[in-house]
Amino acid sequence: MLQSFAYEILKDYERKRNEARKSKEDRLQEVYEKVPRIREIDEILQKTGITISRALIQGVDNPKKTIDDLKRELDQLKQERAVLLTENNIPLQYLDDNFSCASCNDTGFLPDGQKCGCFKQQLITKAYDMSNLSNVLEKENFQSFNLDIFSDEPFEDQSLTPKQNIMNILNICEGFVFNFDINEDNLLFCGETGTGKTFLANCIAKSLLDKEKIVIYQTAFKLLEILEEIRFRDSDNKEKYNLLFETDLLIIDDLGTEMTNTFTNSELFNIINSRLLSNKKTIISTNLSPMEIMDRYDDRIFSRLFSKFTVLHFFGKDLRWEKVV
Repeated sequence: MLQSFAYEILKDYERKRNEARKSKEDRLQEVYEKVPRIREIDEILQKTGITISRALIQGVDNPKKTIDDLKRELDQLKQERAVLLTENNIPLQYLDDNFSCASCNDTGFLPDGQKCGCFKQQLITKAYDMSNLSNVLEKENFQSFNLDIFSDEPFEDQSLTPKQNIMNILNICEGFVFNFDINEDNLLFCGETGTGKTFLANCIAKSLLDKEKIVIYQTAFKLLEILEEIRFRDSDNKEKYNLLFETDLLIIDDLGTEMTNTFTNSELFNIINSRLLSNKKTIISTNLSPMEIMDRYDDRIFSRLFSKFTVLHFFGKDLRWEKVV
């Protein structure tokens, strides 16, 4: 699936490049008709560049002087060109390439051959638009977070009220976003169903997407389904698998709803541990208690979660029965 997405994205880049070239050519012709001298200068600049190349290849008696003279001629022509543009009220940038991404010039790849961030984000967006995550994030974000739905009454034997507790958690989550590039935090959201875990995970996802970070959100059930598909039925599709390790933030929601066996334990540990080693951030939410996590998963997973993650305990009434903002 992601291979077809990648093909679609590359075709879209090709379309954008063609449109940028056509737009630039149209603007050039417009300027040439208005100021013919600029056409002459551009033709001379092109020929002078070729002359320099030939001088280097064929050799001349004094190559340094020849090249210096040609460069001075180029500089004078460029200055004249800039003056002509200014005198005719044409912005100096008017004839530049107008690519939508200045980092990769709408190729999808950086000069070192690595995928550009815009390519990665388009790949993620296409892959997860099917889950309707983009629509969810328009409703579930820090701006729409409503503290008033949390009770300010004591809850069971907790020292804080649900509202006081969520205010502390909210501060930590906002700090996680603000310091994302410099901190080494990972977050583990624990608590009963309907206490705000998924909502806050979505708040973080939306804020980081707005900061052009790459975010993957999946439920644990779907995540392990993807891993099984890659391992047993689609082993050639490595892109989808690699994204789980390479994305800036991986959110695993509802840990504990997936089938637990040797395979899932091994794969889950591999993802968590690999991301820790490469300092890639992970958020995991679960309805399980620490004791239930210990019973359900092997010691390596439990150790990583409770030694390398900041554990945030959500509690209170099931908010799904409260008024939805």
